[in-house]
Amino acid sequence: MAKSLLLLNGPNLNLLGTRQPEIYGHETLADIEKACVEHGKRVGIDITCKQSNSEGQLVTWFHEARGKVDGVIINAGAYTHTSVAIMDAISSTEMPVAEVHLSNIHQREEFRHLSYISKVAIGMICGFGSYGYHMAIDAFADRLKSKE
Repeated sequence: MAKSLLLLNGPNLNLLGTRQPEIYGHETLADIEKACVEHGKRVGIDITCKQSNSEGQLVTWFHEARGKVDGVIINAGAYTHTSVAIMDAISSTEMPVAEVHLSNIHQREEFRHLSYISKVAIGMICGFGSYGYHMAIDAFADRLKSKE
């Protein structure tokens, strides 16, 4: 059976490339997703990418993925710091989740230091730009390989 991951991106990440490039860089979300799909192929994992500005849609995608993917990589954007609903969706679906952030949230405003996602994720990668997504894919590839 092919290994698969769901890559979820939250609010405002559809504006990457133009939104605060001094913080988030010049790559677009389409660039990042394409690179992740290609990297996934290199390590034997199918990557499905989705983005929504809606908290409820992100929760629904967690529910729909239950039992269908080997894990989820999420950059929840601002919902990282506010969404008990996403935290509960992760807990209730019992899937391994890796949290990714382009910037180092711990070097930014204090309200960004709290992550509800981290409370239920297997790990967090932040501050490495888009390479953080590749790191998360590699971490899952290693995790899935060790389970074989």
